[in-house]
Amino acid sequence: MSDTTRNTSSDYALKVVRGYADRDATAVEEALAGLDAARWTEVYAVLSGLLRSTISIMELTGRRWKLDDLVLRSDEVAVAAPPHYEFAMAEATRAWARGDQSAMRALSDRDLQGAVHMTAVGVTVLGLALWGRAGLLDVLKEFSEAVTELTDHRAYGA
Repeated sequence: MSDTTRNTSSDYALKVVRGYADRDATAVEEALAGLDAARWTEVYAVLSGLLRSTISIMELTGRRWKLDDLVLRSDEVAVAAPPHYEFAMAEATRAWARGDQSAMRALSDRDLQGAVHMTAVGVTVLGLALWGRAGLLDVLKEFSEAVTELTDHRAYGA
């Protein structure tokens, strides 16, 4: 990608999910490097939409996972998180899997960057469980293409 290409919030969101899917701490860090406060908020909004969509697909498919499987996958993916978030994400995932969303809300209310990481881990964990790694990467590619198409049409008044 050239320096003249401007990344969108969707680009940053997809890059961080790909980094988590690859369990690549460097890619996760680089995906979010240099974002200002407004961009962190936008990335969080994109990831939140992806999470809601992924949960909806999971529910529509009737797929259910055991609490242990969800927590194990989260622990595996969260190793790519910044160290100061890894434990918080593990605890929030355990609470969410038990049906307690307060831990996730508490983190997102007080730490936007932590919320971005936690949401990216959530998208990754559920996406891997639904589609596997290759399928998740295909879904992210399709999402990126759809966003680009919509953005191009809106930008050109089509």
